[in-house]
Amino acid sequence: MFIYFPAFNSFYLSFFKVSVFGNRKMFVWFDNYKELFTNETFINSFKFTLIFTTVTVFVSIFVAFFIALVLNQKIPGVRIFRTIIFAPYAVSTAVAGALWGFLLNPVVGHVNYLMARLFGIQVNWFTTIPYAAYAVIIASIWKTLPFNIIFYIAALQSIPDELIEAARLDGAGAWKRIWKIVFPLVSPITYYLVIMSIISAMFQSFAIIDVMTRGGPGDYTTNIIYRIYLDGFRFSKTGPASAQSVILFLIMIVFTLIYFKLGKRSVHYQ
Repeated sequence: MFIYFPAFNSFYLSFFKVSVFGNRKMFVWFDNYKELFTNETFINSFKFTLIFTTVTVFVSIFVAFFIALVLNQKIPGVRIFRTIIFAPYAVSTAVAGALWGFLLNPVVGHVNYLMARLFGIQVNWFTTIPYAAYAVIIASIWKTLPFNIIFYIAALQSIPDELIEAARLDGAGAWKRIWKIVFPLVSPITYYLVIMSIISAMFQSFAIIDVMTRGGPGDYTTNIIYRIYLDGFRFSKTGPASAQSVILFLIMIVFTLIYFKLGKRSVHYQ
C-alpha cells in the first residue's frame, strides 16, 4: 500500500499531463521525459545531485573510518566519546538542518563568529554561491557520520590483534598498516556503507535542503528529490514530477547494479 502502489502510480502518471486540480489527464507518451532532458533547471538539479551525492558519500566514509580508528583505541573515557559521537544520528534530519542553519547563520551563527575572530571574514552561507552547497553538504555529512562510525567500530573490533601486531613486528608503519591491512579487512562494511550513504544522500537530503536553503540561491542547491517536491506539490506539475521520480529510481538501480558488479572485486571477507 505504501511502497508498491505509489511507485506504480508515479510510473503511470509520468505518461500524462495532469491539470492543476487533478481532475483531467491527457496521455502524452514520453513527452514529460523529453521535456525534462531539454529543461536546464532539471539538468542543473541532476548535476547538483551527482556532486552532492559523490562528495557526501566519499567524505563521510573516509572521515568516519578515521574517527572510528581513534574511538577504537584504549583511551580513557572512550565509551563516553562513542555515545556523544552517535548523538547526531539520534536527531531527525529536519532538526539537523535547523541546527546547522543556526550555526551557519551569518548574523548570530557560531561558525561566522569564529571565522570573524580568527580570519576577519564572514560568509553568507545560504545566499552565496558556492557556500550554500558547502552548507548542505556539511550538514548532510554531519548527519551521516555517526551511522558509519558505529559500523566501522564494530568492524575494527572484529580484526584480530595478532594481525596488527605481526605487521608491526615486520616493520610496517602505522599508515601502511591502516591501508594495507585494516582498511581491506573492513571492506565488507565499506561496501555496505557506500550503498546506504548513497541512498541517504539521494532520498533523505530533502529535509536538510528544505530547512537550510530551500533549494537556493536560485536553484543552485536543488537536487532531484527537492525538484520532485517543487514540481509535484508547489507547482502542481504532477506529470513531470512523476517522470523525475522514475528517472531517480532508474539512476539508483543502475548505479547500485554497477557498484554491486565492480565493488565486490575489492571486498575481502575474513
